Amino acid sequence: MNNLIELKNITKNYKSKKKIGVLNKINFSFKAGKIYSLMGPSGSGKSTLLNLLSLIDIPNAGVLKILNQTIDYSLKSYNDKLRAKKIGIVYQDNNLLSDFTALENIYLSRLSIDENKNKALIDAKKLIKKLGLKNRENHLASELSGGEMQRVAIARALINSPEIILADEPTGSLDLKNAKEVFKILLKLKNKNRLIVFATHNRFFANMADCKIELISGKIKRTINGRIK
Repeated sequence: MNNLIELKNITKNYKSKKKIGVLNKINFSFKAGKIYSLMGPSGSGKSTLLNLLSLIDIPNAGVLKILNQTIDYSLKSYNDKLRAKKIGIVYQDNNLLSDFTALENIYLSRLSIDENKNKALIDAKKLIKKLGLKNRENHLASELSGGEMQRVAIARALINSPEIILADEPTGSLDLKNAKEVFKILLKLKNKNRLIVFATHNRFFANMADCKIELISGKIKRTINGRIK
């Protein structure tokens, strides 16, 4: 099975009055065809790790490989394009543009990789229908329910057919019913060529993944049958 993401001695620190270590020499490989849940207490670095995997943030040390490419952080424009084409991101707070419609929020993400608006609209409409939002496509994001907004956020993450999907507490702001619906959608996105990584505080949802991993004391650990390995 191919490794879509490889971490080698990845370290991330933050500086305020003193250096704060978040991730400490992490080594891990994320494989295609798998869904990974990422757990850990608040402040353990789950969001920091996802930000590194999505190329939004830069480690202080170590090597990150995505799709067998070693990331060169000096190539910002190239990395931005890599993220747009290959990585779909779902945020806890959805980050939708409130003054744009559901359809516009989705197809605008497609325009980040090409300027074919007609193709972007066609693909966006297909995704909206697939996610059960056909009757809401022309509603402003601010007019949608929490569950509907998160489904739009998932559609936006899918518009470029990414090989990697990263979700940071995708149901953290939802009630249990909507959270379960969103996770059903997320789990159905699995295929043999795609990697899905989601952070959650909810062990019920974490257990749905193929592989459960935990961040403890700046290290990433694989969890098997409830035991840290």
